[in-house]
Amino acid sequence: MSNSSPYILILYYSHAGSTRNLAKIIARGVEQAGVEQTGTKQMRVLEARLRTVPRVSTVTEASESDIPDKGDLYCTKEDLKGCSGLILGSPTRFGNMAAPMKYFIDGTAGEWLSGDLIGKPAGVFTSTSSLHGGQESTLLSMMLPLLHHGMLIAGVPYSEEGLHTTKSGGTPYGPSHVAIKSAAQEPSTLTETEHSIALNFGQRIAKLAQQLLLET
Repeated sequence: MSNSSPYILILYYSHAGSTRNLAKIIARGVEQAGVEQTGTKQMRVLEARLRTVPRVSTVTEASESDIPDKGDLYCTKEDLKGCSGLILGSPTRFGNMAAPMKYFIDGTAGEWLSGDLIGKPAGVFTSTSSLHGGQESTLLSMMLPLLHHGMLIAGVPYSEEGLHTTKSGGTPYGPSHVAIKSAAQEPSTLTETEHSIALNFGQRIAKLAQQLLLET
């Protein structure tokens, strides 16, 4: 892991904005993890680095300019290689991650060969427009390439009170959001439970990364 400016990479694709809203709350959780004293060592404050991926065309090629017109920057291989932890997010597409995210992940063979992500903590999150829209299968599908990269997958433990009470998003596999479409087509607001689960999840991944950084 990098010895300078450690960060958690929050890499997402968002079509209508709901997944991005979830990513921003997770990022807030990462940065709220703060500094803790462990023995004679002090855990480092971690930056939350938000990055996205470009859309792809019908022939499955990147179809956007190198710099997006608005929102977060596109993820580079350097962003991926240098992270101290990775949180991956995508809306559901027929129970799987969206094509732009799959396209990006499929292009990380070099990082796999180099072992750049081995031993780093990781987690996943998603949003759907219906309550039973394939959230859990999407989250599981996003875990698979992370396992191939040798990452340490963390979910949401049942000590998280929201898992016992949620009537919207929130799973043991990772934070989620049920995006109710509005007449104005604006991204829907996270429920209080979805917000809490996402915030605490960001803190959890950050603290795992902090503990691993102490050992390096």
